[in-house]
Amino acid sequence: MLERSHRGAIFADAAVFRTQWVPADFHSRDAELDAMATALEPLLDDEPAPGLFLAGPSGTGKTSSSRYLIGKLQTHVADLQATTVNCWSNHSRYRVLARIVETIEGVPARTHDHATASLRDALGAIDTPTVVVLDEADQLEEPEVIYDLYEEPSIAVVLTANSRPGVLVGLDERIQSRLRTFLDVDFDPYTAAQLEPILEQRAAHGLQPDVIESDLLGDIARAANGNARDAIAALDGAAQRAVEDGADRITADHVTAAIASASQDVRRETLERLNDHQRAIYDLLAESGPLGPSAIYERYRERMDDPRTRRTVRKYVRKLVQYDLLASDGTSQNREYRLVEDAPRPD
Repeated sequence: MLERSHRGAIFADAAVFRTQWVPADFHSRDAELDAMATALEPLLDDEPAPGLFLAGPSGTGKTSSSRYLIGKLQTHVADLQATTVNCWSNHSRYRVLARIVETIEGVPARTHDHATASLRDALGAIDTPTVVVLDEADQLEEPEVIYDLYEEPSIAVVLTANSRPGVLVGLDERIQSRLRTFLDVDFDPYTAAQLEPILEQRAAHGLQPDVIESDLLGDIARAANGNARDAIAALDGAAQRAVEDGADRITADHVTAAIASASQDVRRETLERLNDHQRAIYDLLAESGPLGPSAIYERYRERMDDPRTRRTVRKYVRKLVQYDLLASDGTSQNREYRLVEDAPRPD
């Protein structure tokens, strides 16, 4: 039977531990937010704003910072429109444009509007200030969409990615020249001292009062290796364990167990988000063990009816490394890729 009453003894609001939750008072990214706000400030006067490129490892606050800043802008610009497109699941030019148009118009794109040209026309009709965040922009398979958005004076473009080269590689000069005008904002891994107030804030909003000691929050912060996503997952996991044990408080044992599994839990979540081609690469390495780039590509081609280019597959492999699903050994001449030691195994 579900012990709803006991869950309420630990959790006040479990939604606080989801990635979509953005606090009213954002901690530990003041310098980055100041740079972003300066770039987008022209929107306050209904003027075009330069693009932003937010780069840094996973779990460093890029997406949360953009959501927080957009929320602040909307309190000052009544007609400001904003949308965030997840490029993991919307990686084609058409799908990105469709998500933007659907958000702005408030209805799904109609059948006769499904052509990319029609969607671009719909963007051109926008005459109010609009911020478009392309989250995980290095997942785009048709990065020409960045140029489409850049050309619209009412749209301010914000790109997030693990690294700038991950987006630039293979782009034609026209798009690269536009990206050079974007303001770069780098997000370094958090320090433990920066993670502690983030965890304190999640605990204050998501947990009941006094169910966890501040020292334990410090333990989680130090174990997270600068990754806020791992830290928040560990706090959530510790609370879940307290509920399962029927405990009234989160103990050191709950925290220790949650820290041990938090990074793997995040990896499982990431694994579920991979597209079919990325998942094929992951699965074949799980089955075969370490392989070099050429062997990966040949085996990948054998599995897929519509294989991507060799260059795209190399980009996929780099992305899997960035998300701590794969590791590499050796130099550039004899490099091999393998699953990280505690990576989830395919079902």
